[in-house]
Amino acid sequence: MSVIPAFLNPAARRSSPEHSVPASASTARAGSTILLGLAVPSALLGLWWLVTDVLEIFSPVQLPAPQRVFDAGVGLAESGALAGHIGISVQRVLLGFAAGAAAGLLLGSLLGLSRIADRLLHPTVGAFRAVPSLAWVPLILLWVGLGEDGKVLLISIGAFFPVFTSVHSALRHVDPQLVEAGRAFGFHGIRLLGTVQLPAVVPPVFSGLRLALAQAWLFLVASELLGAAEGLGFLLTESQNNGRTDRLLLAIVILAILGKLTDALLGVVERKALKTWA
Repeated sequence: MSVIPAFLNPAARRSSPEHSVPASASTARAGSTILLGLAVPSALLGLWWLVTDVLEIFSPVQLPAPQRVFDAGVGLAESGALAGHIGISVQRVLLGFAAGAAAGLLLGSLLGLSRIADRLLHPTVGAFRAVPSLAWVPLILLWVGLGEDGKVLLISIGAFFPVFTSVHSALRHVDPQLVEAGRAFGFHGIRLLGTVQLPAVVPPVFSGLRLALAQAWLFLVASELLGAAEGLGFLLTESQNNGRTDRLLLAIVILAILGKLTDALLGVVERKALKTWA
């Protein structure tokens, strides 16, 4: 059983006293960050209430008051429709994000580690990356249809390119001396990738993953706007057609909250990965 040298093991480097942070200081910093993050949404909510309920600058059709949007959410929740819309949208995003991120990680690693593969495939992948997102829709409609498979495929396309770009670029810029040191200690192939190269690129990889997650939510709405019978994108379209601005704003607020929550969860995973590898 071989031992990983300390200079190749980021976890060992981070266990030193200079990297430790008191728990109380960390908790206080997290609390202040949350409070500061809530300041702007709270101010926007107050401004929204002011211009609708107090000053009545906008009509209820143009901009319903926060209470009306809340009541619309309560009504949909009581009927069970809201849970169905949220559940199917989250499912589509998670499936599409997982498939696109996995493909981006694999292809990005291949092209980032192999000069031959990079010269052979990168121009083609770069050309596909330049294609506007909605340009894929007619082809997906023709080949797959806009059922569940088509929606997940469109979301996975959106998630693929940010991960591929970040992994490919980061691996191309890994310190060559670190790689050579790993090879000198007997690490090659997959073991070299998992022990030396991927840990060295954890921060840019997670930046790509977080951008891919945002793209997944964007592509979800695009896919559900084009053809769906359920989901938050469908709720947007249905509310617009029925003149229900309160439900339309409700769908936008829920999308914002879900996007932030999933990004925060990925951020937790990122911090754990950074403590372990970076």
